[in-house]
This record gives sequence, structure tokens and C-alpha cells, in this order.
Amino acid sequence: MSCTYTYPTGCKIKKTFWTKTNDGESPYLSEDPEYSQRLRYLGDKQQNCTIRLNHVTQKDSHMYCFRFITDKPDGKWLGHPGVNLTVTDLQVESPERVTEGDSVRLTCKSSCTLTDRATFIWYRNSQPLTERRDRNNELLLQSVRREDAGRYSCALHGHTYISPAVHLNVMCKSSKVSVFINGSGEIVEGDSVTLICSSDSNPPALNFIWFKENHSSSVGSGQSFSALQSGRFYCEAHNQHGSQRSDAVTVTVHHGAGKNVIVITAASGGGFIIIIIIIILFIMSRRRGVISEDLKMTQAIKCKNCGRGLSDLQ
Repeated sequence: MSCTYTYPTGCKIKKTFWTKTNDGESPYLSEDPEYSQRLRYLGDKQQNCTIRLNHVTQKDSHMYCFRFITDKPDGKWLGHPGVNLTVTDLQVESPERVTEGDSVRLTCKSSCTLTDRATFIWYRNSQPLTERRDRNNELLLQSVRREDAGRYSCALHGHTYISPAVHLNVMCKSSKVSVFINGSGEIVEGDSVTLICSSDSNPPALNFIWFKENHSSSVGSGQSFSALQSGRFYCEAHNQHGSQRSDAVTVTVHHGAGKNVIVITAASGGGFIIIIIIIILFIMSRRRGVISEDLKMTQAIKCKNCGRGLSDLQ
């Protein structure tokens, strides 16, 4: 802040200093902890009272006044109204939400009146967009992609100050939908396997629909699905900007492992029953044979007795 001063002839300057107000009560800036390390007096005790203030911030916006004291009893003077310092920052203005494919205009705003030669530098996620150094204060993003989302800030070429970052949120449907198998894709009949659907949409997908390949109707809904049968399954993720389907995964169900045991057991039991029946029939047949022999012997005895009786009669 450039400054010059004059004083009456015959006076001798004893002290020069700057303050933030003209009330005479403010402390000397050179003794204020907020300024002492950033303030440098470039003047003298003759006519020059220029100072330099480094690393200014918005908090430094004040009226600054120069004061000096001479060796005369009433030799105190104040430079009024002083120097009014206005410190501004840069602000990025952008839409809160944009949809993939839109054109977006970001504006770097300042309350300062800048020259036509002012050049702005843009940053995304703290990295300079070296291919974009516009002479105006606007950044145009045509046909926005999801990769354009991030935190944008701006600066003036030749200055170190960078504006606060503003987040650009790009809304889009899923570009990648995947299905994960919780465990193995091979199961035994009667068991199930859980399939999980994931999506990278913005905002996140709220609806998930499951399909089996070569089937027109859905087989389930929700982010997870329990598969009970063999086949190739895939999911569709939906948000308000559209839907996207995943690749299919294969589930294989091995049939009959449990039934084979039952069949074998049933066959063993049947064979046991058959054996018992055979034994019973065998025993019964033997008994029939014994009874038949007994009958023959009885008939033979009767016949013999009959013969003896006739002989006796004769």
C-alpha cells in the first residue's frame, strides 16, 4: 500500500506506524501477532510510508491508516480516511447435479474487476487441467461423462491462491453390473446357492430383477437371489436413469445323490423281504412234503392191514 506524508518544518519524526482504524486505540500492526510476521515497512522517516502485507486473506479486509508522532507536544497526525483494503476470493459456481451426456458450464467468480488478460487455471481433484487454460472465467464440459465427476477449483494464472473446491456430481445409469456367487456354483439337489448383484450406478440402483437365460419372465427380485436349479442366471439393475444387465453365471445342481441312497436302501430291504418269503415258502414246501409222505405211509399201512384181514378170513 503506497503512502507519502508531509509534516511542519522544524518537527522531527520520532515514530511512524500503521493501524487498522482511525480511532487511535488500535495497536500498531507491527506489534499485532496477526500482522507482525507478514507486514514490512518500506518507508522512512522523511516522506515515504509505504508498507507491504504478505499472504493476505479475507480477514485482512479493513481500513488501514498511517500515523506518525513528532517531537512536538501536539505533533501527532493521522492519515484519514486511510487505505481501504478489500480482499476477495475466487468461487466456483456449478450445477448441483448433472446427468451423463449433458453439457455443463462452470464459472470462476470474483468480486474484483479483472483485466481482459486475466487467465484462469482449472483444477479437478487438485490436479490442474493442463489442456484447459481459458482466457475467460468459464469451463465448458460438453457431453459429460461419469469420469468428469469430481471436485473443481480455479485460480488466476500468476497467483498462488486456489478457490475452494465444488463437487460436480454426475448422475448416470449403471455401466457395470456384476453377479457374484456366494460359495460354489455347484450344489447338490435340495440345497441352494446365493447370487449377489452389484452395480456402480449413480444414484445407487434401488431395483434388481433376476432372470434365467432363455426364459422371458423374471425368476426373482432383490439384490440377492437363491438359485435352486441348474441354469445360467443374470440380473438387471435399475435406477431413475435407466437399467443395465450383468453377464450370466452358471449354477449346476447334481441330481439323485440323496435318492440313490434311498433306492439302495429300499432295494436292500426288498431283497431281505424276498429272502424271508423264499425261506417261508421253502419251509412250507418241506412241510407239505413231510405231510405227503405221512399220508402215503398211512395209506400203505391201511392197505397192508386190509390184506392181512382177507388172508385170515380165507
